[in-house]
Amino acid sequence: METCGQVGRLAETTVSGADGGAADRVDGEAVVWAVDRLDFDALQMRLTTSPAAVQRLAHQRPASYAAFDLLAVDGQDARSLPLRDRRALLEQLARDWTPPLNLSPATTDYDEAVTWFEQLHTAGIEGLVVKGAGDRYSGGVRQWVKVKHRDTLDVVCAAVIGPAHQPQEIIVGLPVEGELRIVGRSTPLRAAPARALGRLLRPAVGEGHPWPAQIKPGALDRFGNSGRELVDLTLVKPIVVEISADVAWSGRSFRHAVRYLRARPELDPVDVAERER
Repeated sequence: METCGQVGRLAETTVSGADGGAADRVDGEAVVWAVDRLDFDALQMRLTTSPAAVQRLAHQRPASYAAFDLLAVDGQDARSLPLRDRRALLEQLARDWTPPLNLSPATTDYDEAVTWFEQLHTAGIEGLVVKGAGDRYSGGVRQWVKVKHRDTLDVVCAAVIGPAHQPQEIIVGLPVEGELRIVGRSTPLRAAPARALGRLLRPAVGEGHPWPAQIKPGALDRFGNSGRELVDLTLVKPIVVEISADVAWSGRSFRHAVRYLRARPELDPVDVAERER
């Protein structure tokens, strides 16, 4: 059995023997459980920590592999088969699986899918992936629809990327333990909203700004893949903005980029509440 992923750092998810033949290939996702919910931070630590710590973490916080698709069976390429057939073969293959290899649940029942969406987010599951029953597997192509839980909330914008009069992205913060901390960045702004926001932004003055003018890329990118160059920020006077963000929260920041919705200049940044996690 061959699983797709960073096997070297997640060696305990490698399976063989009774769990599947060498000519079988599945697609899925590695996860780490913390009691009754997924722990994304623990998984990220496994993927970014030093090789010397990998074995220790494998014992302390073992990973599992949730398979959701079948790419090959008995050495035969299955990607051209429709999803309904690949799923049937995957379920047959999974009958003899034992942890850490697991079969990801799937349903064709709309009501059941709604129930999953409404209830499973408490276990750290961000949402659902919707696939067509007749779809073939096309690697490298966005063919599935992700339906995620999203919150609309007020945050503080105290810096932007690009010029203040035409910001390219906003950097957002929330109070954490009494300090305004950077908790994420937005997706690129469209031209019209960027100009409207730029008319409201004012340059930061004095030495009392809570953020530096340069930050490490890891402060904005939870996956740490933004390179090593410091990111230049244009510091501005803090202003409240409304954003849409998915519920995924990693450590003390949003796991994914947020969507800027509108400025809220009528609100005072000191009144923005700390996010409940």
